Amino acid sequence: MKRLFLFALVVLFIFSLSGLSMATNGDNLISIGPISRSMGGVGIAAPQDAISAVFSNPAAMCFGPYCPGSEFNFSGTIFMPKAHTRINNTAFGPLGDTGWKTSDSDLFVIPAIGISSPISPNLRFGLAAYGVSGMGVDYRDKFDLQPDSIPGTMSGNQDIFTQLQIMKFAPNIAYMINPNFSIGASLHVNYGALDLDDGTSSGFGVGAQIGAIYKKGPVSVGVVYVTPQSITHKDVFDFNHDNDSDSLKLESPQSFGVGVALEPIQKVLLIEADVKWLDWSNAKGYDDFDWRDQWVFALGAQYKPTPNLSLRAGVNYAKNPVKEHNGWDGAFDPPVNLQGKLVNRFEYEVFRITGFPAVVQTHLTAGIGYQISKSVSLDLGYTHAFKKSVKETGTFMGAPVTVEADLKEDSIDFGITWRF
Repeated sequence: MKRLFLFALVVLFIFSLSGLSMATNGDNLISIGPISRSMGGVGIAAPQDAISAVFSNPAAMCFGPYCPGSEFNFSGTIFMPKAHTRINNTAFGPLGDTGWKTSDSDLFVIPAIGISSPISPNLRFGLAAYGVSGMGVDYRDKFDLQPDSIPGTMSGNQDIFTQLQIMKFAPNIAYMINPNFSIGASLHVNYGALDLDDGTSSGFGVGAQIGAIYKKGPVSVGVVYVTPQSITHKDVFDFNHDNDSDSLKLESPQSFGVGVALEPIQKVLLIEADVKWLDWSNAKGYDDFDWRDQWVFALGAQYKPTPNLSLRAGVNYAKNPVKEHNGWDGAFDPPVNLQGKLVNRFEYEVFRITGFPAVVQTHLTAGIGYQISKSVSLDLGYTHAFKKSVKETGTFMGAPVTVEADLKEDSIDFGITWRF
């Protein structure tokens, strides 16, 4: 156990060297690990490995294929987002239309580990370290937002570059009250790094997750709550152009989830449905960018035609959280108050639409797993998030302006599990 803990710390250090991209439900990954992700991100009621148990519901440590022994998971996600944007400010004629530009941030690797081990027959310890959320685009040197002739605004060739990374270290404890009911809790220690093309600003935040699972025969019901968790990124960007770098606080939202799992054929067929609520509208930073709350609906299934082979599929849907603003005037509207800094309205709308286009809604997932020995299994998954677009319209000195962005995502997940 001591060696596994030390290995977890080493992998967590590696995370600090890894990049993340835009995620899926807002800027949160739908889940962690190839098993849960290939089942649409479900796991609140019946996760199938330690890594998704820590992510989805800490009480699940007491109910799973890894019980009553120990398990170690290592997984990775190859994330391939495709983001595009277009800005058309007709006040400047043909030069005001940037045309569609493609973000250069399009390939990332996200590692993760998970551990589950018994302390006593009714008490279990878990640990996971993983990249949980992030987003980013790279439109550097791709277009001019405004010409030099407009006083008091940005001018010249603009660098629209954003990269947010949040890594999580989550020790977990779970207790089985009776053979049908368990409770659990996790401490969340977050490391966040934000780069808006003025250098990376990092910080730490803490929070917690609590959950419970009730299992009776083929049916399992789980509930989980995650506290809000904020990180202040100091001196990250000069939002109001006063030659003094400003701070930006971003808060991972509080969330609540319920899951129901049914195993009509024991150890052969598992069906699970989850519903989660993400409180973006009250999360610091995201409320400044006017994000709406999300209801996430996930449905997944696992079928084992043989004891060693698992086939998985799922779907995940959550409405785009980025609200569209229309009717604004980029030249004459009052500036927007962004955490105490006054930001030009045109720049604010461009930043929130093109810099953070976390707008995908529908995901289809599939995967396969194979038990190659009594102790070792391999898993592979694929997720596709269908293309989603947002478009705003306003004016600049009386002339029409449009700001558009779209995003689609593909990811390949792989993992290895060792049970002992």
